Amino acid sequence: LLYKDSLIAMYLYDETKIMECMQENNDQKTVVGLIYIDNYEEVFESTDEVKRALMAALIEKRINKYMQGVDALVKMLEKDKYMVLFKKKNLASLQANKFTLLDEARSINVGNKMPITLSFGIGLDADSIVGNYEFARAAIDLALGRGGDQVVIKDKEHLVYYGGKSVQVEKSTRVKARVKAHALKEIVEAKDEIIVMGHSISDVDAFGAAVGICRIAKTFGKKSSIVINEVTSTVKPFMDRFLNDNEYDKNMFLKNEQALEIMTPNTLLVVVDVNRKNYTECPELIDIAKNIIVLDHHRQTGDAIENTTLSYVEPYASSACEMIAEVLQYVSDGLKLRPVEADAMYAGIMIDTNNFLTKTGVRTFEAAAYLRRNGADIIRIRKALRTDMEEYRVRAEAIGKVELFLNNFAITECHAEQMKSPTIVGAQVANELLDISGVKASFVLTPFNNKIYISARSIDEVNVQLVMEKFGGGGHMTVAGAQMEGKTIEEVKSMLRVKVAEMVGNEEI
Repeated sequence: LLYKDSLIAMYLYDETKIMECMQENNDQKTVVGLIYIDNYEEVFESTDEVKRALMAALIEKRINKYMQGVDALVKMLEKDKYMVLFKKKNLASLQANKFTLLDEARSINVGNKMPITLSFGIGLDADSIVGNYEFARAAIDLALGRGGDQVVIKDKEHLVYYGGKSVQVEKSTRVKARVKAHALKEIVEAKDEIIVMGHSISDVDAFGAAVGICRIAKTFGKKSSIVINEVTSTVKPFMDRFLNDNEYDKNMFLKNEQALEIMTPNTLLVVVDVNRKNYTECPELIDIAKNIIVLDHHRQTGDAIENTTLSYVEPYASSACEMIAEVLQYVSDGLKLRPVEADAMYAGIMIDTNNFLTKTGVRTFEAAAYLRRNGADIIRIRKALRTDMEEYRVRAEAIGKVELFLNNFAITECHAEQMKSPTIVGAQVANELLDISGVKASFVLTPFNNKIYISARSIDEVNVQLVMEKFGGGGHMTVAGAQMEGKTIEEVKSMLRVKVAEMVGNEEI
């Protein structure tokens, strides 16, 4: 072909066969899956002894039948654990039906008082089958850390979630708390100093949990301090009591710069009420700390803090203060909380459970009883948690602007910029909106520090965590949140409507 004294040559290759072979090679890759029964012990304890064998057989039959549909090899590892192997090309069909195995397991009923829930971790696209197995292990750990009843698919770069519609089942045994408490004791005794850190814009739960860790440090004669930059209106009354008490070091509370200065290789960093690095008060501390302990009750996500010496993340717990209250009872026989510490921890449980209305289990009340025995005073706490008139007006104004989206989703904006703790005011509004008949979930948008903070709440019908994960946030099934930067409040509200409508249409929530 001649073009302006130039010769242009074009070569055509038929790549169909090559592409087909590449596709076939990809389709034939082995995928490794791990299936765990989340609540095996609890379900079997609630079932008549004569029916337990039938239930075990039904569970095994459902799993085998479901996986045979994708030509999978199923092997029982333990009574409540299975490993499956199948070809990658068959994964698409499981994703298309959104892993109906989760629903099939919940439908098994032979007289059991609670439904059976499964967790499914899938690993693929590693360089070897062993690598896929490690991905599957990481995926199942994440599924369990997020509360179970869900599927997590992990490859080299991505994590995909399915399910997660059930409320987590509270574990009746405290064995794990005792084991973690003994491990914590050994680590604390070996360190020179302890620095405790919660999430940014700290609430009473993070503060109370940090105070509990400081009490453990004090019991073993170790110096401890709490990293807190911005003191919110709910935390201030409790913090002032420590500052005005001669029993406590005046340097008990540190800013980021001070904490970074005193951090040494033998300093223990304890992170409470958060398991995501970027949500902590000082992410830089995590980068330089050699020893990190994480104690949290939020569901885990893919960007959880790594390289921890000890991690105790339990989504069933109502609050971080509940977890620390349990740990305190096993750390040392001689440990005794002071009333000021018990007040802070009891208030943390109250705030995170919305006065014992949300995520409250048997162990929540046991923890509250322990704190009460150690001097927690309900009247004193109630007075400390009261709000001023201006804050009450802001909340009332936000409630007055509520839009009822799709008849069941309350959406509003809370302009509390002049308040000391705008995000906490937004969270309080979100809680109050659930008292309206017909509201399945509430979303409150609060502008603060050039960001839009979303507080999401539900009672039991909607998993707000799944919604907030679409916005880069997370939390629990009934309590979640997210932060949006570079967007106006109207843009975020519009995005929220689109996502909620889409997820309702796809039956994701």
